[in-house]
Amino acid sequence: MIQIRKSFRETLLALAVVAGVGLFFALHSPFAMADDADIAGASSPSQPDALGAPDNEAWALHGQLTNITQKHSVFTSPYSGRNSLSASGPMEETTDITLFAGVRLWRGAEFWLNPEIDQGFGFDNTVGVAGFPNGGAYKLGSNAPYLRLPRAFIRQVIPLGGAEEKVEAAANQLGGTQAADNLTLTLGKFAVVDIFDTNSYAHDTRADFLNWSVIEAGTFDYAADSWGYTFGGAAEWTQDWWTLRGGLFQLSSVPNGKVAGVDFSEYSVIAEAEARHQWQGHPGKMKLLAFVNRGNMASYQDAVQLGLATGTTPDVALVRRFGSRSGLALNLEQELSSDIGVFARLSQNGGSKETYEFTDINKSLSAGLSLKGDRWGRHDDTVGVAAVVNALSNDARDYFAAGGLGVLVGDGALNYGPEKIVEMYYSLRLMAHVALTLDYQHVTNPAYNRDRGPVAFYGIRLHADY
Repeated sequence: MIQIRKSFRETLLALAVVAGVGLFFALHSPFAMADDADIAGASSPSQPDALGAPDNEAWALHGQLTNITQKHSVFTSPYSGRNSLSASGPMEETTDITLFAGVRLWRGAEFWLNPEIDQGFGFDNTVGVAGFPNGGAYKLGSNAPYLRLPRAFIRQVIPLGGAEEKVEAAANQLGGTQAADNLTLTLGKFAVVDIFDTNSYAHDTRADFLNWSVIEAGTFDYAADSWGYTFGGAAEWTQDWWTLRGGLFQLSSVPNGKVAGVDFSEYSVIAEAEARHQWQGHPGKMKLLAFVNRGNMASYQDAVQLGLATGTTPDVALVRRFGSRSGLALNLEQELSSDIGVFARLSQNGGSKETYEFTDINKSLSAGLSLKGDRWGRHDDTVGVAAVVNALSNDARDYFAAGGLGVLVGDGALNYGPEKIVEMYYSLRLMAHVALTLDYQHVTNPAYNRDRGPVAFYGIRLHADY
C-alpha cells in the first residue's frame, strides 16, 4: 500500500465536525447519556415514552473519538520478509470517530446505524506480529480520513418471563427495561465480537487492552471484512444463570478480503454457551465457544508440496479449494473484590488450513487482571496487566519456515519460537467521558521468530465519548 503525507488538517476538520454535531445532540437530546453522578445517584421521575412504557428511550444519539499513537523500540533483525515488522519503524497513529444513532421501532425492537470516520495505519500496514499491538488498527489504512458504515442492524428482544431488569442507556443500546429471561435476535451488519467472546475486563480496545490476542481469543478466526465487520445474524437465549448463543455470518470472498455485498456462499457458524455464577458473593462467567468456517481455503501442506514440486516459495493462494476450519475457545472472568477482576482465555483452531480472517494463531493462552483505582482514591482509573502465549501448528510452522506469507506474519524464514506478549496499561480519567491511557507491550519472538526481537511497544490512547 502506497502511503502519502498524512493529512492532519483533514483529520482535524473531520474531528471538529463530528464532535460538534455530537455535542449539539448530547446537550439538546432528552436522552443524552447521564453523567457519573446521575448514574450512581437517584434517577429522575419516569415519563412514558412514545410506546407507552416508562423509562424506555424512543431514540438516542451517542458518539466516541479514539486516537491511538504508538512507537516501538529498535530491535534485532538479521533478515526480514514482506510481512515483517520494521526494525526501526516510524511512529504510527490511528483515529476513529463514531456516531451511534438508534431508534425504537416497536416494543423490544431497536435499529442502529454507526457511521464512522477512520484514519491512520498500524505498524507496517498491520503486519509483523501475530498478537498485533493495536486493536484500533485495521488491515486497510489511509493517511486521509474516510467515511464508512461498519454497523447497521436491527435487534429484537422477545420476553420469556422473569423479573423486569433495567437496561442502561449506552452506545448501541437504548435505555429502558426488559425481561430477565428473553430471546434476543440481531440481524444486519456488525462485528461478530459485538456478541461473541466478550469479556468484562479484556475486550474493548477503546477502554482496556490494545493487543489483538488479549481483547479476543487469539485463534477465534471470526468472519469479518478487512475492518472487522460483516453481514449476519445471531440469536441469544437467556434463562436465569445461563445464555446460549448461535450465529451465521458471511465470510469474505477471499481470505482477509473485503465484504462488498451480501453473499453467504462462504460462511461461518458460531455457537457459544455462557454460565454465570457467584463466588464468595462476586459475579463470574464461563463461556465455551465453537466455530466452523466454510469457504475456499488452502491447506498448508498442499502449499508446501506445490512449492517443493515447482521450486518456488509456497503460496496458499494457488491451492485453495472449498473446505472447513474449526476452533474452540474457553473464556473466563471473575470479580475477586469490588475493585479487582481477573480473566483468562484458552483457545485452539484447526492448524492444517490457512487463517481466513483474523490472525495467524493456532494455539493461544491469555490471562490477566484489572484493578480499579479505589485504593489510591481514583475510582474511575484502571490498571490492567495481561500475558499471552501464541503458537503455531506444525503445518503452519513448516509453511512459514519455507517462506510462506500469512495474514499478519511471514519473515521469509523462521527460527520458530512461541510468541510471548506482556501488556500493561493505566487508564486515567481526565474528566467525565474523557480518558487518557498509557500502554506498554513487550513481545518476545515477534511473528514466532527467535531471530528477531524482542521488541517493546509504547502507546498513548485518548478516548472521549458522549
